[in-house]
Amino acid sequence: MRYDAVIFDLDGTLLNTLDDLAAAVNAALTACGYPTRTLDEVRAFVGNGVAKLIHRAVPAGTAPEEEARCLERFRAHYLVHMRDQTAPYSGILPLLDALQQAGIAVAVVSNKFDAAVKELCRDYFGPRVPVALGESPSVRKKPAPDTVFAALRALDVPADRAVYVGDSDVDIETARNAGTACISVSWGFRDSAFLHAHGASCIADTPQALATLLLAPEA
Repeated sequence: MRYDAVIFDLDGTLLNTLDDLAAAVNAALTACGYPTRTLDEVRAFVGNGVAKLIHRAVPAGTAPEEEARCLERFRAHYLVHMRDQTAPYSGILPLLDALQQAGIAVAVVSNKFDAAVKELCRDYFGPRVPVALGESPSVRKKPAPDTVFAALRALDVPADRAVYVGDSDVDIETARNAGTACISVSWGFRDSAFLHAHGASCIADTPQALATLLLAPEA
């Protein structure tokens, strides 16, 4: 099927943000006097928003007010350093260009906090991604469909003409809740075996393979 809109997850799908996320987590943990985490631990912790990321990263039993302090340290560090090592995955910019040339609308919906989502999309993608939505206190985060619905309204595309593309089980559930098709990608923070185990029905292993799926002629 040729879709009218593609809604992308951000971290692990369009951008490789893991090193900067891990650096910010460990800067916050160190500032609060807690042990640091490995890159693989942080990889396993991401996907449900930064509050859940920090909740998973701090020692079990950490008091809520100390967890909140660590979260604020994380946000402050990440906003300054979120471009240090982050970059689009190879093949992503040509994919976005091809979608734009084909007249297919594009948006990003992420559980990263909204200010960072908008800033990263502006800096790395510019007009290729005209709609970028992140986590905010007034809207439920993924896997709730609220931010996907908001993106679809902004693009003026119905859910049955859109596909959600992401690298995690959260993205699979989000697409299901929003009533969109779903394509999972295995180059990000979760591998194919994990995605299959969590219900993925279509997996692209490279941005080039994803382009083939998204730009296939209408049957």
